[in-house]
Amino acid sequence: MVELPQGSDWDMIVFDVDGTLLDIEGYHPELVALIRRVDSEVMTVSLASGRTLPNVTPIKQSLGVSGFIVAENGGMVWDSDEGHEILALADGTRCKEAAQWLATQIEGLDPRGIESNRWRETEWCLKEAQSYNQIRDILSDSEWGDLEVIPTGFAVHIVKPGLDKGSGLRLALEQRGVDPTRVIACGDAPNDIAMFNLVGFSVAVNDAYPNVIEAADCVTESSGKEGSIELLKALLERA
Repeated sequence: MVELPQGSDWDMIVFDVDGTLLDIEGYHPELVALIRRVDSEVMTVSLASGRTLPNVTPIKQSLGVSGFIVAENGGMVWDSDEGHEILALADGTRCKEAAQWLATQIEGLDPRGIESNRWRETEWCLKEAQSYNQIRDILSDSEWGDLEVIPTGFAVHIVKPGLDKGSGLRLALEQRGVDPTRVIACGDAPNDIAMFNLVGFSVAVNDAYPNVIEAADCVTESSGKEGSIELLKALLERA
């Protein structure tokens, strides 16, 4: 059972998507009903994902939650419920160019990356998740050495320095007037650490990454989307 801090009041919970709310088999059967109850009865639910905005928007709509979207690992922010315009916080051109150059250095690497890159505006993603260390090391000694390489377990993201889920989430929270210390974040991978460091309480649903466990305030007993169900039930029980 998730142990939430006693005596604390929360305004919002922010969930990562892939590996946290969703996997290749889809949603947990209980997810939609539970997350809608949390959103309407306990606190606002928002999403922060490495997916593109066109990928995350229908997920938010299907869940029926009232929070905002942080997409592309912090590069895109959209709070449609509050009437805000879509914000792109970076230009991903150099990230794409870096991927094209990497394809000349690593045999078999596909510079087109993952399918959703066609909608990606602020970063670039490669399929070669298992080649993270090689990609990082080769890029660090190139003219694109200023760019960061972040693994998510599903892909390798090439991003502008300082652009992460934490920076995107901070802006989205400012638009809502929400204090980050009154926010819970839930995720499963290294790209979630930046938002863990920003908020008042963080929950990891995966123990596969030691640095994620170290950054989180709490780790669920179950992994992945089952861990998120565990957290949602704890929030409802506490309320």
